[in-house]
Amino acid sequence: MAEHQHGTMDTAVQEKVYAGFLTFITRSCIALVIFAVFLAIFAT
Repeated sequence: MAEHQHGTMDTAVQEKVYAGFLTFITRSCIALVIFAVFLAIFAT
């Protein structure tokens, strides 16, 4: 069995996925706020 050495795992893929996730969440929140403002102005 191979010995695990702490800190040797390549995490580039995980970091890229996490950055994409944060971008998606940020854009989704902005879109929802814009949609809510749109509804507040025009849906009377």
